[in-house]
Formats: sequence, structure tokens, C-alpha cells
Amino acid sequence: MRHPALRRQGGPVAAELGLRDAVASAALEGQAFGLEAVRTGAIADPIVHGALRVSQALDGLTAQWPRAPRQVLAKLHVLAARDVVSADDLGRPTETAAASGRLDMLSALVAGGTTAPALLVAAVVHGELLALGAFAGPNGLVARGAARLALMSGGFDPRGLVAVDVGHLDRGPEYVGAAGAFATGTPDGVRSWLKHYAAAVTVAAAQITIVGDELVSQPG
Repeated sequence: MRHPALRRQGGPVAAELGLRDAVASAALEGQAFGLEAVRTGAIADPIVHGALRVSQALDGLTAQWPRAPRQVLAKLHVLAARDVVSADDLGRPTETAAASGRLDMLSALVAGGTTAPALLVAAVVHGELLALGAFAGPNGLVARGAARLALMSGGFDPRGLVAVDVGHLDRGPEYVGAAGAFATGTPDGVRSWLKHYAAAVTVAAAQITIVGDELVSQPG
């Protein structure tokens, strides 16, 4: 966070990290494309475009997230799943998720139901939304976007610079395995997911330095 690029080029650093996060999130959803191809607009894949829309919207949703998490989740799904699921399904939780009551419990947790650290809350938000299959289509985009919002609104990453999904992709097999372990609800399963999440955040934090160095080294 003390990198010189953040003082002189904070906007470009944040934009680049947001782009990398979106590309990683799309890859985790099964649509992997090169960073430069996405940057130039050469990719028309709807999952990629959904991931980009989610990433770009996070800053504007940060204040609303702790006040109205259900509405924000609906908005994230509309952004993520446009052109992927039917219009009737956009913004609506799946019947299983809605009926389980766990989505209501998660929303209550986000809206002031815990004093746990933001990193822990983000991990739980992410894991629960994945485990529930909360939304039709690219549910993972919603889960990853919501988790980043938890980090941002909770004060862990107020500037939205921690591209956590880069860390998840870097540890892809572990991400899948740990998410499955979390879904079991066992102490060992939850512990496995929390360890993975912390490791992914560590990778993502290093990206701030990597991107900052790249921008500082550019001529002009």
C-alpha cells in the first residue's frame, strides 16, 4: 500500500488490478482468456463481460453492501448473468437457496450480525454463496464479487486493490477442493477453506506491487 505508483497513478493501478481480477474470475468460471485479449476488447464471451461488469461496479456498491446485501447480490447477478440466463432468472436466487433460509442468515451476518474480521466475513460470504448455488448461471462471479465487497466495506481493502480472484486462480485446484470442503460444513472443511482464502489474499496483495512496478517502469 506504500508503493509510489499508488500516489502518482492510483487510478490506473486500481483499474489494472480490477481487470486482472475479472479475467481471473471468468477463468474460475470456466472461461479462460489471455489478459491482453480481454484488455483489447477482442473477447465477446458473455461470462468475461459479466466478470468485467461486476468488477467495475464494486466501488459503487460498497456502501450499500452492509445495508442491503440481498439487493446488492441481486444486482451482482444481473451484472454477471446478463446474456447467460433468462431475463426471468436475473437477480433472483435459486429456489433451493431461497427456501433454505441460509441466504437470509448470510444477509443478516453481513448487515451487522458479526464483529468478526472482514477477511473472515469475506471468506464465509464467498464459501456460502458457492455452497448454496445461490444464483443461476455464473454463480461464482456473484460469490467472488460479494466477497470482494465484504473486504472493501469491512475496511480490509477500502480502495478495492486486492484482486483476490487472481490468488484463487493461482491456487486453482486448492480453490476447488477447499470450496468443496467448506460445503461439507465440518470444522476441518471450514478450516481448509479459510486457509485457502488467506493464501489467496496473500497472492493478491503481491499483485499490487507487481502492477505498481510495471506502471512505474513504463516510459513517460
